[in-house]
Amino acid sequence: MNSKLFVGNLSFNTTENDLNDAFAAHGTVAEVNLMLDRASGRSRGFAFVTMSSPEEAQKAIDGMHGKTLDGRALTVNIARPREERSGGGGGGGRRSFGGGRPRY
Repeated sequence: MNSKLFVGNLSFNTTENDLNDAFAAHGTVAEVNLMLDRASGRSRGFAFVTMSSPEEAQKAIDGMHGKTLDGRALTVNIARPREERSGGGGGGGRRSFGGGRPRY
């Protein structure tokens, strides 16, 4: 089991210190990463909290999932590995493969 937790349904007012204080009641918090919007700098409403051991991570899930922090019921579970994104090539733009009308 991993010791990195996903924490969702956060209030936009919740800070990394708030999360550190809340999770410290269930073990040693190794790291807190509050995800911020690049454009506005506001919280995106979720974070990752890393506990010092898998046992403490499980205690934090048991103790914090569904609990209220800043008026919001938290979602706490084991963080899944990040999925790889494709490197671009997705939408629109000109293709350089023949087809279409001839260009002179």
